[in-house]
Amino acid sequence: MKTMFSFVGVALVASGCGASFPVPAQKLADAESAQRSARELGAEKKTDAQLNLKLATEEIEAAKAQIKAGDNRRAEFILLRAKADAELALTLAREHDARADTVNAVDSANAKQNAKANGAQ
Repeated sequence: MKTMFSFVGVALVASGCGASFPVPAQKLADAESAQRSARELGAEKKTDAQLNLKLATEEIEAAKAQIKAGDNRRAEFILLRAKADAELALTLAREHDARADTVNAVDSANAKQNAKANGAQ
């Protein structure tokens, strides 16, 4: 009797391991959303962000191929990386814009300072 319960327990555990991994639809949506945000901020035109955006795009396509092939577990891991790369591209694009704004503000302040100094003479 003990042997029979052990066999049933092993069978239940084994059947649980064979369950399929669900399609990572939310992870795909998250990665595509981050990619879209980076594109909207102009990451394709900003040197620092271009590579990460390109990687995210390639990884999303690779994940879609894995989903189509039925390897949802691998697709989920690829999508995690794609989201991270897209978010990095977004952050780098924002940093690029912030640096440009800072340079413009410093130049403007210097021009006002020079104009004020020249006017006082």
